[in-house]
This record gives sequence, structure tokens and C-alpha cells, in this order.
Amino acid sequence: MQATVSPLTPRTASLSFHARARMQQRGIRESALDMLLSYGKEAHDHHGAVILYMDKAAQKRLEAASRLKSEVRRLAGLYAVLSRHGQVLTVGHRTRRINRV
Repeated sequence: MQATVSPLTPRTASLSFHARARMQQRGIRESALDMLLSYGKEAHDHHGAVILYMDKAAQKRLEAASRLKSEVRRLAGLYAVLSRHGQVLTVGHRTRRINRV
């Protein structure tokens, strides 16, 4: 009997190995990353990557779409770095301000 391999969904296919490891190490759920990708604000790092994070406007948009305010507060400190091709390179919790030059 052969084992069948399920095809990757677009969401999981766009995560790098490093991003998957960081999500597991930092306790970040895929659902939280999905919300960040949907509602987050983009900032360019001037090296070809894009940083997604939750600014106040993004938090308000998410609050309007979701009734879970505790979820919004938890997402407030998340960030994700995406390659220019849209692959998620890494994710984490912000401890510093994101510079927007």
C-alpha cells in the first residue's frame, strides 16, 4: 500500500523552512499569520524584502472584520518578512519599532 501525499495549499507552500521553524519556536499559529497577511501594513526594507506588521489602522480594520479583540491585541506585535516573490521568509514578535524611511 502506498502512502498518498496531500498537495500543499498555497498558504503552506509559500512558507520557507526557516519561517516554519520560527513559527513553531515562537508559538505563532498559521491562522495568526493568515490574518497578518490579510490585514497587515507593508513596509519595504530597501533590500528587496517586504515587512508586514500590524499598525493601528490595520488593527482597526481587523477589529471591524473580527469580533475578537483579544485576537487583535495578540496580533499587534507580530511581523513577517516576505521575499519579493511573496514567500514568507521569517516571522516573529516585534520588540522594536519598524523604521519606515
